[in-house]
Amino acid sequence: MSNPSRLAFTFAVLVGINTMNFYDRQVLPAVQEKIRAEWGLSDTQLGWLGTAFILLYALIGLPLGRLADRWRRKYLLAAGVFLWSLTTVGSGLAAGFGALLVMRLAVGVGEATCAPAAGSLIGDLVPARRRAVAMSVFMLGLPLGLALSFFVSGAVAQAHGWRAAFFVAGAPGLLLAVAALFILDPARATAPGSAALPFGAAVRRLLAMPTMWWIILSGALHNFNMYALGTFVASFLRRYHGLSVADAGSVSGLVYGFGALGIFAAGWLGDLAYRRGPGGRLTVAWVGLAAAVPFLLAGLAAPPGQIWLCVAGLLPGCMLLYAYYGTVYATIQDLVEPALRGTAMAVYFCAMYLFGAVWGPVATGFLSDHFAGRAAGGAAVSEWHKAAGLHEAMYVIPVLCVPLVLVLFAASRTVAKDCRRRSSEPDA
Repeated sequence: MSNPSRLAFTFAVLVGINTMNFYDRQVLPAVQEKIRAEWGLSDTQLGWLGTAFILLYALIGLPLGRLADRWRRKYLLAAGVFLWSLTTVGSGLAAGFGALLVMRLAVGVGEATCAPAAGSLIGDLVPARRRAVAMSVFMLGLPLGLALSFFVSGAVAQAHGWRAAFFVAGAPGLLLAVAALFILDPARATAPGSAALPFGAAVRRLLAMPTMWWIILSGALHNFNMYALGTFVASFLRRYHGLSVADAGSVSGLVYGFGALGIFAAGWLGDLAYRRGPGGRLTVAWVGLAAAVPFLLAGLAAPPGQIWLCVAGLLPGCMLLYAYYGTVYATIQDLVEPALRGTAMAVYFCAMYLFGAVWGPVATGFLSDHFAGRAAGGAAVSEWHKAAGLHEAMYVIPVLCVPLVLVLFAASRTVAKDCRRRSSEPDA
């Protein structure tokens, strides 16, 4: 197809872009305890900063996904990376809650280019038999970006203030925006008429497959959990276990960084399982997520101050949560013809964000405030009441893992039939 060095360069840039994608969106959760103290914000307001970002990200992703099927994907990626990096720097200049909200919304517009354009590129660059590993390599950017953001942003905020953390986060993306102009962008293998389909007809073709409905539902449940966890894990460690902002960032970074092992291992196992049938990748996903539940419960059950007991549960629990990404994203590429892959990723992301991730931060923040008020029993809510309230709210994550496992199991039973229905792939 293309020489190995160009392909390696392309993947390096894509992984770098995805790493900064998650790094930049996680700066706010890593430093939000300092912003909360400075501006006197509630957990519900903190949740809305995350929820508003996700809401716009989801909606703007639909036209950007269709654009990824019709335009040069590397140009779309370059423009998106430049926009979100610039507005990440702008977030550090915000004078109040409203200004910070506007900047985070602009970050969401830029980041909405990443998944449809990069997912479509990988679908065309890599044959189906190696696709889960390829998607897992790309998705290594998720735990790496989150971990680096927690480590670096927490330390920078502790030493130089929360605004400096946003300035540091924005710079690398500006270089990656230039690098994106030089990556491979192969011609799409198209089924007759698929590239010319109107958006509505393209969506109807995608949603005619039962597996897509199961995968979208799984995305809603999983991303509710991941965004709830990402928004509040550092706050939970600071309040309930008494860590500093820097130490809470370091421990959160350790937990997320270990997730890279889960992504890669699940992708490798998913490709092995795929050889036995199209449902093999989803089987790896639901088994991994089922195994995460007891570890998450054990981590949350650790008494206040017993940080390493907490980490002993959260670390393997979060690693197993990452079994989802490479396996499920590769399955979407398996299901969908090449000319509709950008649209498929955008539809999936829009639905899962609107019905899942968009509620994760604000619902968890609301539950935290509710349980804190209940713990106070009508008295003034203290910092300890807020810690206890957030601790109770975090249990929503392992609870929602149970229906998620059932949904992925159902998807694993329908995927073979749906794969047979679609036209045979030239790259399979």
